[in-house]
Amino acid sequence: MDATRSRRKHLPANTTSALVLVADDDPPVATVLCAHLEGHGLRTRIARDGPEALQLFRRFRPDLVLLDTDLPERDGLDVLRAIREHHPTPVIMLSAFAGDVHKLVALRLGADDFLVKPFNPFELVARVQAVFRRTHAQPAPTTAIRVGALDIDLQAHCAVAHDRTGRAQPLPLTLTEFRLLSLLASQPGRCFSRAQLIERCLPESDALDRVIDSHLSKLRQKLQNAGQPGLIKTIRGVGYRLTPDD
Repeated sequence: MDATRSRRKHLPANTTSALVLVADDDPPVATVLCAHLEGHGLRTRIARDGPEALQLFRRFRPDLVLLDTDLPERDGLDVLRAIREHHPTPVIMLSAFAGDVHKLVALRLGADDFLVKPFNPFELVARVQAVFRRTHAQPAPTTAIRVGALDIDLQAHCAVAHDRTGRAQPLPLTLTEFRLLSLLASQPGRCFSRAQLIERCLPESDALDRVIDSHLSKLRQKLQNAGQPGLIKTIRGVGYRLTPDD
């Protein structure tokens, strides 16, 4: 058994696909934290300042937030206050200040834990796991995806696009087209290579790259017919991504 699989078995149940938003304006620190979290089976997103942290929180609805108190433009305590107005999402505060004042304020605002920098990344992962256990915040299996003007029901195997007037139009997708759209929409902005798309969406097939290109061409046409052109981008020499905000 490799090291990653060995670590994952120690995670609380159902957290291996949880999304953690890391809000920290220090790129090296954020990168190290994400590497450790992803090494334990978690997914991550990075925000560099307070407004971006709230934007990504509202867009992706993470299962847990790592939030630095000293963020640019809007500090972490203000971001925590805004999150707590509407959401019980677990939040672990990170701070370079060792005094009790920041910690007490953060906990009174609803933070679930507080860590003073510098800290051991393995301790952080342990704290994340402990917060998941305490708050029972393990995400339920995803049954629906909403990205921009797309609504995808994974159980019913159907997808709906909303045009600029708000009118909903079902997409007449084949099974492969539905799999491709669901995968791309599950991680907006991520570029998937053709090999990854074949492995994830046509695992029983010996399809070549040009077969994926053909499926995506038809999928794009159906999205365009439903009033959603340009959602799927070709990244030359790499693969494809879904970018609803472009």
